[in-house]
Amino acid sequence: MFVLIGAAVVIVSVIGGYVGNGGEIGVLIQPFEWLIILGAAIGSFIIGNPKTVIFGLGKAMSTMLKGSRHNKASYLELLSLLYSLFKLAKTKGDLALESHVEKPDESTLFQKFPKFSSDHHSREFLCDYLRLLTLGTNNAHEVESIIDAEIESHHHEISLIANAVTTMADAMPALGIVAAVLGVIHTMGSITEPPEVLGHLIGAALCGTFMGVLLSYGFFAPFGRILDIIYKTEAEYLSCMKNCLLAHMMGYAPQVSIEFGRKSLPPHVRPSFAELEETVTNLPPD
Repeated sequence: MFVLIGAAVVIVSVIGGYVGNGGEIGVLIQPFEWLIILGAAIGSFIIGNPKTVIFGLGKAMSTMLKGSRHNKASYLELLSLLYSLFKLAKTKGDLALESHVEKPDESTLFQKFPKFSSDHHSREFLCDYLRLLTLGTNNAHEVESIIDAEIESHHHEISLIANAVTTMADAMPALGIVAAVLGVIHTMGSITEPPEVLGHLIGAALCGTFMGVLLSYGFFAPFGRILDIIYKTEAEYLSCMKNCLLAHMMGYAPQVSIEFGRKSLPPHVRPSFAELEETVTNLPPD
């Protein structure tokens, strides 16, 4: 939503300022300049990125428009789920988790938390490490290093898309110069034309530089930036799970274990202690 608002502000400000100063809007309509800049940018994007990044761009655009999936409500749900799992493990032993982590789709416990259960990657991430507990893993420091490596690997993979968009933004001004130079070459071939014709051709050539700079700093650079921020929230979500899991492995009570995760959250999505306590207190019985 805010991405669309921001894009609209950029367009209205730039075009409105140009027209308000007496500029002719028709001069900016140069489809071949757009073709040169965007076509070259798309081609270089395809050349310089693996298949996973190329096909992941479409999903990334949807992610950018929707924003981060994680807010205070999603963290309350996550911490409540972890509380329920840890409580079960404390009362009946870690082996009691086995039936839930092996078949989470059929787990009555996971079904109480539908938003988390619909997130395939987060659910698999959690179940994998809970499965280690059922197998007798009890060294929190060793598990921490494994989790950190997985989070880093996952973040690196998804951040490649944001980096690719940022690289496109860096290339746009140069591609705009390419379009402008080609326009100047075309103008030189028409040097015998009258001034009004030459003026139109020179204006069209300069539009290439204008478009390249506008696309770079007005759109693609902010797109890459917001994708990077959203992908960092994914890593924060997994890190919250990590902190809770490690606290549980070190023997803390369920309420204390989820407090480790709560305190690690950014302030704008962190529920208060009272909110979390009220939520877990009012959880339906197992």
